[in-house]
Amino acid sequence: MKPIYFFNLLFVFLAYAHAGYTQNRSDVHSQQIQSQIEEQRMLQVERNRHRQNQPAMPDAQSQQTPNQPLARTRQRSTEPAAGKTLTLTERARLKNFDNSKAPVQPVWLLEMYRIIDVNKDGNAALKYPAQPIGDRVNFFTLLFKLLSENKINAYAYTDNTEVLTDAGKISFEEVLKSNQIPYTTEGSGESIKYIIDEIDIPSEDVSQYLIKEEWFFDQATGSFNNRVTAICPVIVRLDYSDNTHHRSPVCWVLYENIRPYISREMIMTSDLNNALIYTMDDFFAKKMYAGDIIKTVNMRNQSLQEQVGGDPDALKHAQDSIENRLEDFRKQLWVQEDTTTVVTNKKVTKTSTRKGSRSESKAAKVKTDNSTPVRSVRRTK
Repeated sequence: MKPIYFFNLLFVFLAYAHAGYTQNRSDVHSQQIQSQIEEQRMLQVERNRHRQNQPAMPDAQSQQTPNQPLARTRQRSTEPAAGKTLTLTERARLKNFDNSKAPVQPVWLLEMYRIIDVNKDGNAALKYPAQPIGDRVNFFTLLFKLLSENKINAYAYTDNTEVLTDAGKISFEEVLKSNQIPYTTEGSGESIKYIIDEIDIPSEDVSQYLIKEEWFFDQATGSFNNRVTAICPVIVRLDYSDNTHHRSPVCWVLYENIRPYISREMIMTSDLNNALIYTMDDFFAKKMYAGDIIKTVNMRNQSLQEQVGGDPDALKHAQDSIENRLEDFRKQLWVQEDTTTVVTNKKVTKTSTRKGSRSESKAAKVKTDNSTPVRSVRRTK
């Protein structure tokens, strides 16, 4: 064989070998790409199932035994109380400081306490949703998260007079122990974390809220207004031994401390309109809630029930009297417009004493005599 033919055959052999190697590499590369695409598709399916609150795809072992029910175990969370709340910005702090300003020396002030029942239709916005739906939680769950993250202070509840200062502060651990909420801890000292399972947060048992209101007249602005100063959730549990309900107040929280957080939480306020157009702050600032007055601040420090006795009718009468006094005081702050009444031919006409009014010009046209009208001259022609 001539050398030239040998080199030609060797060149052809190497060309075929290189083509086969390139094809194998391309096949391996395409298989890798296909596997990555399949893996991304499976991850997207898992995300969609998680968003729709559907159970995850069964593993290989469960696929082999489809008739065997899947065991559901309650795993404890490693984060405090159902996630974390947002951090306040400096702008939000300054805005909250401006909104929390109250008259320094009001010329008239009335402090009172109301009890709000969330089972009533007008107050159900505080309880919905009963269980967290994505990032949406009810009012108590939000308060509980803020307390667990040490973003707001808790103050002890007392039967006589609450102390909403540093002397009345209590720790989050005291809140958990006094309300028998199970928890575990991680770390120690200032870095301690309280781990509470979401199922142990007593949001469904909080069916009442005790709020403290201030009704005041601001002489500087000439306005009559009210505001909520403090809120205390109340846990109501049924005692099956004697079939009675026991009320357990959780703690007091200052409204000015929670306003920056609840002003960003949208709520549904109507069954007929499910659009989220109001915030939790609007619910309290616009007085969209309804509650019964149980106490007004008085020098004897007595509740309305202690003042009137155990008669329900007398208690209802005292509550209505306070509401009527507030409305009468508001009406008496401004002078009503003076009016006079002119009686002519059994017709009542109200005219204003202001000069040049439209009603005064109408009154000038009213006839004051009872004489019969004169026959027109034109008709005699």
